[in-house]
Amino acid sequence: MANLRNSVQLIGRLGRDPEVKTFDSGKKLATFSIATNSTYRNQRGEKVEETQWHNLVLWDKLADIASQYLKKGSEVAVEGKLVHRSYETATGEKRTTTEISVNDMVMLSGK
Repeated sequence: MANLRNSVQLIGRLGRDPEVKTFDSGKKLATFSIATNSTYRNQRGEKVEETQWHNLVLWDKLADIASQYLKKGSEVAVEGKLVHRSYETATGEKRTTTEISVNDMVMLSGK
């Protein structure tokens, strides 16, 4: 059960191509978002589809793989953990964000 703590598994499609940054230390960071869809029927029996967007962060080898093989519209399954962080914009505005730090990834659509 310890493996269930702060564990997220999602399947979705990329909303944009991965953005990759390489730091002075040699570490690589890839960021992109995926959309997950759910469907239900409301009280009137009408079909309603909802889309949720999730920000993903991949490091090093996974960042390399994402930059080589993933593009907008690709379907991917990911497993990782939720990370909440705060940052300050260039104008001094404080913001918070929630993202998924990806530990494992399976590409579901071809290159």
